[in-house]
Amino acid sequence: MRKFASFKPIETILRRTDLSFSSWHIQRLLLFTFPVRYKKKSMAHFSYLSEQLQAELKKTAEAIVAPGKGILAADESTGTMGKRLSNIGVENSEENRRIYRQLLFTADKSLDNYISGVILFHETLFQKTEDGTSFVTLLQNRGIIPGIKVDKGVVDLMGSDGESTTQGLDDLGSRCAEYYKLGCRFAKWRCVLKIRDHTPSPLSILENANVLARYATECQKNGIVPIVEPEILPDGDHDLERCQKVTEKVLAAVYKALSDHHVYLEGTLLKPNMVTPGQSCPKKFAPQEVAKATVTALQRTVPAAVPGVTFLSGGQSEEEASVHLDALNKYPGKKPWALTFSYGRALQASALKAWAGKTESIKAGQEELLKRAKACSEASLGKYAGGVSGAAAAETLFIKDHAY
Repeated sequence: MRKFASFKPIETILRRTDLSFSSWHIQRLLLFTFPVRYKKKSMAHFSYLSEQLQAELKKTAEAIVAPGKGILAADESTGTMGKRLSNIGVENSEENRRIYRQLLFTADKSLDNYISGVILFHETLFQKTEDGTSFVTLLQNRGIIPGIKVDKGVVDLMGSDGESTTQGLDDLGSRCAEYYKLGCRFAKWRCVLKIRDHTPSPLSILENANVLARYATECQKNGIVPIVEPEILPDGDHDLERCQKVTEKVLAAVYKALSDHHVYLEGTLLKPNMVTPGQSCPKKFAPQEVAKATVTALQRTVPAAVPGVTFLSGGQSEEEASVHLDALNKYPGKKPWALTFSYGRALQASALKAWAGKTESIKAGQEELLKRAKACSEASLGKYAGGVSGAAAAETLFIKDHAY
């Protein structure tokens, strides 16, 4: 169909005739004569969060990434806790899990200077200290924000080559409403992607991005800040450049999906992997190289509206996770978001080993936690000098195909 650049000549002719044509008549005539050119565009309408809810979400997100603070990820499932406890010869009973979590949450008050939030597992919401105080209340009294893991684990993605998606969306809205009543103010949802010869596939990237966006929408409607976690596993022999390119593709898709779902970015946080080579890569890279690749990937994909990036440790040792975080914060360049930590194993490994299930070693376990939390806090400010020792500080925490 021929396209007309302008209808001015037609309008001029009509106005010069003896007939009286108003602007309305001319518009109607042109609309029916050239329907494609003059078809009115309909405006899209969306249901946005109220200003009050936006302000609440933004306040929570900013509090979590306050300077010098980060997240303690203590959301290990019952099965994962079983593996951790078995490594120190402790039975995986509900009481032993409670005792260990009590060790973490009742550490010296200096912990409050380093930890802004704790991610809990569903079971932990209902556990209490020996004096009958719920863990949620205990954390709130310390000024630490309780969070909750809301995904229900990874499942096979049909039509893919061994890739996965994450389940748990069906009843997420009702669960978020209940978790809010119980005191949780942020949540975490983990999606997993793998780097192999032909993965992650476009199908996997798109599927997981949209799952994360739907999760974020449900959380925000219920007053909960969603932490978006697209984890690219460190399994494999890929180099730093390959990990950077994959990370960029994944994050770009995630933020496209968040935009499509009208997620309020100021009320979200990102929990990505750092850009590191695969565990089997023969070449080693300096912390400064990891920092450059990671910050570059973030600059190219993560909007400035996002308050902060809370990195996962991804199987790095406690010391590696601290050193790399420090390098990220020292790296020059535009970094409009806070860069901090959301560590599980990289905060707990030494504490767990020092405790070893013994009542008399609880204090030793807490001291290890405090030591590591302080190191991470300093790293989030770019002030970590390095060299903090611990019962398991240098041990690799890599687990093949890690799931929890």
